[in-house]
Amino acid sequence: MKMSGGPASVNIKIILLTIAVLIAIGTLYYTQTLVSKLQEKERQIVELYAKGIEYVANTTNPDVDITFLFDNIIKPIDFPLVLSDAENNVNFYSRTDVRNVQIDSTLNAEQFKVFITDLISEMDAAHPPIEVTYEDSIVLTKIHYGDSEHIKQLRYYPYIQLIIAALFIVLGYIGFSSIKRSEQSNIWVGMAKETAHQFGTPISSLMGWLEMLKINYKEPDKVLDISEEISNDVEKLNRITYRFSKIGSKPELTKTNVIEELKSVTAYFERRLPQTGKSVELKIFGDENACAQINPELFEWVIENLIKNALDAIDEDTGRIEMTVNELKKHVEVEVKDSGKGIEIKRRKDVFRPGYSTKKRGWGLGLSLSKRIIEGYHGGKIFVKSSMPGEGTIFKILLKRC
Repeated sequence: MKMSGGPASVNIKIILLTIAVLIAIGTLYYTQTLVSKLQEKERQIVELYAKGIEYVANTTNPDVDITFLFDNIIKPIDFPLVLSDAENNVNFYSRTDVRNVQIDSTLNAEQFKVFITDLISEMDAAHPPIEVTYEDSIVLTKIHYGDSEHIKQLRYYPYIQLIIAALFIVLGYIGFSSIKRSEQSNIWVGMAKETAHQFGTPISSLMGWLEMLKINYKEPDKVLDISEEISNDVEKLNRITYRFSKIGSKPELTKTNVIEELKSVTAYFERRLPQTGKSVELKIFGDENACAQINPELFEWVIENLIKNALDAIDEDTGRIEMTVNELKKHVEVEVKDSGKGIEIKRRKDVFRPGYSTKKRGWGLGLSLSKRIIEGYHGGKIFVKSSMPGEGTIFKILLKRC
């Protein structure tokens, strides 16, 4: 059996990975650009602060009002700030010379000096200090400053975000791979059981006919009838072999009378319905000349699956399965209606999922295969048109018209 979609799956993964990388790069670039702009604004504030001090230092007016400087520039500053002389010496007795810096209260004078010296070195490495001069030549004060807490958080935020996203992707990939492996396992197990089931029905029938042949071997008329049934079952085995050989390859579609194909399938079931212990009517209605582009063998497989599901859904001893064919402008629609127990609304999307089954002995592959045959091989559609618990179900198939 051919397994398709490998290279395409790899290409999709590469595309998704590329998109993820581009998003990560874009996030980092945007954040760093924002950080740079905020740093520039903080530098402008420091420069304005420096110019204010410089103005006060150079003014000859002793009555100059510096209230504006303190209220509108100094107080709003929320980033670390250290004022020193030209040689980076700090006046440790002035509280205003060291601002917005967390200091350990247990430090002695020498330890505090070392702490401030190291802090100034770190600040100067990140941002060049701004000098306050007197008469444009004498350096009165150097203003050393660092980044605010907001900038620090903003700078590291994208990395934290990317780590969380990476963990989420890894966990999601592990979960998705686990689900995919489970689904593939269900498909292979279901395919094996479906194969056994497909071959089991005609083989059981053949065994029954052989027993009848042994009993009635002296009666030519009965032997002839039995041989015809044996021939039908052998032909059925032949068709099953053909069906499985076409899975994974592109089947040939031919112009086919849909009603005739439905009659062929129902005739096979009608001869074997008494063995189920149920009295179920199989009825076909609609346009006798409806023609669609189909592969007869695979299309019959789909109808068989729908009939089998309908038979399983009929809990009573009596029931009815109706098939209606209508020829539209571009499509031929086939509706399969049963009088079974119906499907709950929340379960309708699950019926075509591999491995899903409401039957204790089911393996949930028949409808999944049917969907693949109709939509993947025939370019049509198959879906649950309507279903109500206790009122039955209608499946609709849309096929390309001849």
